[in-house]
Amino acid sequence: MPVEITWWGHATCTVEDSHVRVLTDPLFARRLAHLRRRRGALPPPAARHADVTLVSHLHADHLHVPSLARLAPGSRLLVPRGAPRAVPGLRRLALDITEVVPGDRVRIGEVVVRVVPARHDGRRLPLGPHRSPALGYVVEGEARTYFAGDTGLFETMAEEVGPVDAALLPVGGWGPNLGEGHLDAGRAAQALARLAPRTAVPVHYGTYWPIGMDAVRPHEFHAPGEEFVRQAALRAPEVAVHRLGHGESLRLEVAR
Repeated sequence: MPVEITWWGHATCTVEDSHVRVLTDPLFARRLAHLRRRRGALPPPAARHADVTLVSHLHADHLHVPSLARLAPGSRLLVPRGAPRAVPGLRRLALDITEVVPGDRVRIGEVVVRVVPARHDGRRLPLGPHRSPALGYVVEGEARTYFAGDTGLFETMAEEVGPVDAALLPVGGWGPNLGEGHLDAGRAAQALARLAPRTAVPVHYGTYWPIGMDAVRPHEFHAPGEEFVRQAALRAPEVAVHRLGHGESLRLEVAR
């Protein structure tokens, strides 16, 4: 059975595996605070349909309460432990929320979602001291698909994430500078060399940009996907890299 991966923009993806739809970090807004969606149409209503939704960390462009409120009542939602305390709006949603930490495994139908660590600031900035772990997830069904969320490169990535068939890796951001705890195109290619999946898809770039900064380092908005393809060919030439457009899907035929 083929596995299908769709990139809706930023860190929002749908992974369909074993008849289970998994949605990551849904962001369905044209504008978020000082950010504006500059490229790609908003995800269609069908993108909200999921058997489980994964939230990687508490930053507002990944845990976006108004977008989560558009999910069907009773939908399953996995969030970092402590998220409902740090983000009170979560507790008002009619969703089935499960708090998770690295090492947890959650079964949904024929799929197991394995929770893995990420190296990223897990606070709900700038609203106080509450911390939750930043997470990645591996969706294990016909394929093993790694969604990294936001993360920096770390030495034990291959061991802690484990063998994967496909990797959805962040390669950029939403501003002219990436802070600590992020992957740019070069570091994402290093991560690819460590993980050695069969397939990779660059995400978290080319979607949102600060209002009024269209002319500030515009290559940082447009270029990360292409640069990742170039860097990956040098560092991990055995990996098939697919640079998807917004709303575009990739079908994987997995034989293990």
